[in-house]
Amino acid sequence: MHYLTSDMFIFLAILASILFSFIIIVFAFMQQEKFGKKPSGERLERIKKSPNFKNGAFQNVSHTPSFTEGTTYWSVLKQFMFEKNERKQPLNEIPSHKTDLLNLDRSHDALVWFGHSSYFMQIDGKRILVDPVLSGSASPLSIGTKAFKGANNYTTEDIPEIDFLFITHDHWDHLDYDTIKKIKPKVKQIITGLGTGEHLEHWGYDKNIITEADWNEQIELGNNFIVNTVTARHFSGRGFTRNKAIWISFVLQTPSMKIFIGGDSGYDKHFKETGEKHGPFDLAILENGQYNAKWRYIHMLPTEIHTAIKELNVKRVIPVHSAKFALSNHDWDEPLKLITKHNEEEKLNIITPMIGQHVDLKNTNQVFEKWWNAVK
Repeated sequence: MHYLTSDMFIFLAILASILFSFIIIVFAFMQQEKFGKKPSGERLERIKKSPNFKNGAFQNVSHTPSFTEGTTYWSVLKQFMFEKNERKQPLNEIPSHKTDLLNLDRSHDALVWFGHSSYFMQIDGKRILVDPVLSGSASPLSIGTKAFKGANNYTTEDIPEIDFLFITHDHWDHLDYDTIKKIKPKVKQIITGLGTGEHLEHWGYDKNIITEADWNEQIELGNNFIVNTVTARHFSGRGFTRNKAIWISFVLQTPSMKIFIGGDSGYDKHFKETGEKHGPFDLAILENGQYNAKWRYIHMLPTEIHTAIKELNVKRVIPVHSAKFALSNHDWDEPLKLITKHNEEEKLNIITPMIGQHVDLKNTNQVFEKWWNAVK
């Protein structure tokens, strides 16, 4: 029979104490308001009635594992943390422009991209903001997942009064606590997926200005602005708990344009179905970046993006989800290089403005340079 020596007992006691302390610290850290809140009450009851909510969580239409078959969490972590790629982040500053949004003529239809998946649109007199992340970080830790140098030149003070704020899902790189809190006095109405409103109410937003929707619903915004919510293939969650709120894309019909506001999504049949049901589109803002073969079901690969564009039946495309944060191991400019290569081969009318550059939504002949070629 083996007995613990006093030294072994002391070592195990210290190890247990360290582990217990770590658990307490993590638990306390995750109680911060920025982590949001899980749906409850009437909202939870509505969620339970959703055909897309099964076994206590929202489900994708197609089977969607977090990682590709044969891939483990540890292999992904090892690749991201230890496989070196000197071009994962730019070595020098990202070029950008500063459009004065506060004094932009309301009669002018324009789009301004803030990098990653955040952008401002002004269409038919309405000001629209999508997934604004202006804090310089896409992480619960302000020192984590920092924006590239030069890629965060807009602050909440640069944002004018917003008629419609669209939130596609609650991940940190799309729903930024600091930004959302600071722009609260400027926001008139929010349109988001079912469940995300719990975070927003927890952060002080009036529930009467929040419109939550499931997939395949229609929202009348007034003045001939109509939103149809459509399927995406992704997941949600701001902590250890996943899929308590739905991830979503939007079809926005304005008096003069039809726009596909795409959130994060792996490739699937929903692009073709959306194109057939709601197309053609004047403009699509489509995810392009932070992909990896190890998680191909939740983010489109470069070989799939141009297929989705064709299936949506789009006249003009702006690729987003790149050029601000490193959330995968590919070169920071690879998404832009590959999609413009596809554009040259297949003539898909993909435009690539630099961060902050003014896009004239009615001038389809506007030309944009390959600005990333000037960055190492």
